[in-house]
Amino acid sequence: MENNKNNEELSKLVREKYSEIAKESSGCGCGCSCGDSTTFNIFSDDYTKLEGYNPDADLNLGCGIPTEFANIKEGDTVIDLGSGAGNDCFVARSLVGEKGMVIGIDMTPDMVDKANENIKKLGFNNVQFRLGQIEKLPVTSNKADVIISNCVLNLVPDKMAAFREMSRVLKPGGHFSVSDVVLSGPLPEPILKAAELYAGCVSGASLKEDYLKMLEDADFVNIRVDKENVIELSNDLLKNYMNDAEIAEFRSSGSKVLSINVYGEKRKSICCCCGC
Repeated sequence: MENNKNNEELSKLVREKYSEIAKESSGCGCGCSCGDSTTFNIFSDDYTKLEGYNPDADLNLGCGIPTEFANIKEGDTVIDLGSGAGNDCFVARSLVGEKGMVIGIDMTPDMVDKANENIKKLGFNNVQFRLGQIEKLPVTSNKADVIISNCVLNLVPDKMAAFREMSRVLKPGGHFSVSDVVLSGPLPEPILKAAELYAGCVSGASLKEDYLKMLEDADFVNIRVDKENVIELSNDLLKNYMNDAEIAEFRSSGSKVLSINVYGEKRKSICCCCGC
């Protein structure tokens, strides 16, 4: 019961943070504490030259370009988890074409409203946005050919539930390509307890090996990391939570915050008679 309460509190924290960003119509990047000096660099790739890019939908909240390795084909149905104002959805639409479908899911009403405003401006009839949580997706089973997500799954308290939902809504043989934040080693306790760094994607991140193991446990196959970069946490940021000695200890530990792009596939249907 206590764990459920904590998860609800974390979800509320993230919802409030991203509602604020949606209303301001600008972000400072996943992992940023907006409104003060506690910002740090993250590897946000440049979307501006991608087909389908729409500046009104780009709130600079990602840590990669999940469509880069997603192998999206014309006519595919694509689901974007944590779709925000629609940035990755509109890029995905340029790949699925008029015959495909893109569904964005976000738990923040203000983000869904902003994304729907962007649809009206663009006049698309094969992109839709739904309010919902990743741990309980408002989508029927075996719906998607491809799932994408950009720096969002690290914000989900119950990641195993999220991965199982991804498996449920993917068609047999379908696949996912997600950009996310993981860790190469444990973070110091003051960082883990910093609420604003949870909403900023850092303290909620899992160890890389745990993240990949959860995907295996959710029955995904052919899992691979297509891209990996180190996110540098500045001393200016760390000084908000730790003293000099603690920062030095963290630096010497070798623990890193990483942005990765992960690919995986849902198993194809198994023959009931022979298991092939």
